[in-house]
Amino acid sequence: MATNLAIDNNLLLLAQSIGGMKTKKDTVNQALKEFVQRRKQEEVIDLFGKIEYDEQYNYKELRNRT
Repeated sequence: MATNLAIDNNLLLLAQSIGGMKTKKDTVNQALKEFVQRRKQEEVIDLFGKIEYDEQYNYKELRNRT
């Protein structure tokens, strides 16, 4: 999909250099992937302390193969 964007060329070239990418397209795609991953990680972090665990649950009991 072709998209026309006004991107800071200096920033793009710096990101390309730091990331070792060969093309600007690869640089932008990698940046978008990393952005999405970071946001998804933040969603998981927000769950810490909000999940209630069953204190009676015994995960070791499920490991028994007898």
